Amino acid sequence: MKILSLLILFPIFMSTQSQNLDQIRIDYRNAISEKDLCREMLHNFDKTDNKEIYLAYYGALQAIWAKHTNNPFEKLRSFNSGKKNLDSAITQRPDLFEARFLRYGIQKQSPAFLNYKNDMKEDRDFLMKNIGGIQNSLLKQMGYQILKN
Repeated sequence: MKILSLLILFPIFMSTQSQNLDQIRIDYRNAISEKDLCREMLHNFDKTDNKEIYLAYYGALQAIWAKHTNNPFEKLRSFNSGKKNLDSAITQRPDLFEARFLRYGIQKQSPAFLNYKNDMKEDRDFLMKNIGGIQNSLLKQMGYQILKN
C-alpha cells in the first residue's frame, strides 16, 4: 500500500516542483525590472532549501537586487553575496545548465569595474554545447534569448 501511494504521489510532486520552477523562471525575468517582485522573491528564497538550482536563483536575484537598491554599500554587499552564491551553486553542480545560464546573464550585464566577467566564455561555450538537450521549453527559450543578445 505504501509503495502504491508513493507511485501515485511521486509524479504529482514532480509535476508541482516543475511548475514551481517554471513560475520562478517567469518571475525571475520580471524581477530584473520589477523591484517589488525581486524583493519578494529574495524573501521567499531565504526560506527554501539549499539545492543548487535554488541557490543559483537566489544568487542571481541578489545580484539583480544591487540594481534596484539606492544605497551604494547595499549594492556592493548584495552583488558580492549573489556572486558568491551563484559560483557556489556552479561549484557544487558544474553541469547544471540553469546555474550557468544565470551566471552568464549576470556577468554579461554587470559593469566591468565589479570584475565579474571571468567565466563568460566558459559559460557561453557550455550553454551553446548543452542547450539542445534542454527539455523545458521556457528554459530553452530563455537560453536562446540570452545567447542571442
